[in-house]
Amino acid sequence: MDPLSDILALLKPESTIVGGFSAGGDWSVLFPAPSGIKCYAILSGSAWLVVDGVPEPARLHAGDCFLLPRGRDFTLCSDVSLTPVDYRSYLSPAGQTEERHGRMNAINGGGDFALIGGHFRLTAAHARTLLDILPPIVHLRDDADRAALRWSLDRMRQEVTAPQPGSALVIQHLADMMLIQALRLHLAQDAPNRTGWLFALADRQIGATIAAMHEIPARNWTVASLAAIANMSRTTFAQRFRQTVGTTPMTYLTNWRMLLATSRLRTLPVGTVALSLGYESESAFSTAFKRTMGCSPRQYGRPEAAA
Repeated sequence: MDPLSDILALLKPESTIVGGFSAGGDWSVLFPAPSGIKCYAILSGSAWLVVDGVPEPARLHAGDCFLLPRGRDFTLCSDVSLTPVDYRSYLSPAGQTEERHGRMNAINGGGDFALIGGHFRLTAAHARTLLDILPPIVHLRDDADRAALRWSLDRMRQEVTAPQPGSALVIQHLADMMLIQALRLHLAQDAPNRTGWLFALADRQIGATIAAMHEIPARNWTVASLAAIANMSRTTFAQRFRQTVGTTPMTYLTNWRMLLATSRLRTLPVGTVALSLGYESESAFSTAFKRTMGCSPRQYGRPEAAA
């Protein structure tokens, strides 16, 4: 797989809730910090999005999409001066179950604004280290971006409003596609401070070295061997990698190996995981793991350590 697919597979995003709501009149809804990523699209109307810690609210219009990858409280409203009401106040007694099955809830009778999308829980440990390079709000509103997402959104709306056998699974896959496409589009945007693994993938030379480390994580990589892949001098490559990714090549490699290890330790012995990631001894691997993850591999692999 390519590096973005590798990382998304490691994150193991699951669309645990897919649904939305329609609102009318004056309204303001508060949502608590999600445990994963919110990925939504505006079907009709307009609204304000206020995210905790972000100074200015974002104006949303029909066709816009937005991701909230940082796990912060947020409010959607018709007017930022209104007092927010907890979203659970608008759910029916069976609200959580119905929302999971794609229910469209109504606020004040609906009609002026409609939103649909997904809430992705991330099952992988230390997912925050992979997502913190994204801004608190990923706002997609360009016409080309809208066209790229239109098919998925239209199909999801059909599945939600007119359920058929298998709709729940179709909705889940469509939500996954929305997440991947939104990340692609954000990657293509000309945003300031483009530093981190996601933006590095768009750099042909640095992206090639990341792909190589992902393809063969157990190889005895050195700065020199990676620089050769990038067709750059060792010094220039090391500087360019740090500027683009935000860390050194060897630190990135170690972090990637440890993230792979967190997944493999669930089912494989420590020694097997160590060898699969290029460590000559279990002790060397354990030292690197503890330094990076904050606990020993054996502690991490225990169910109680993961709770």
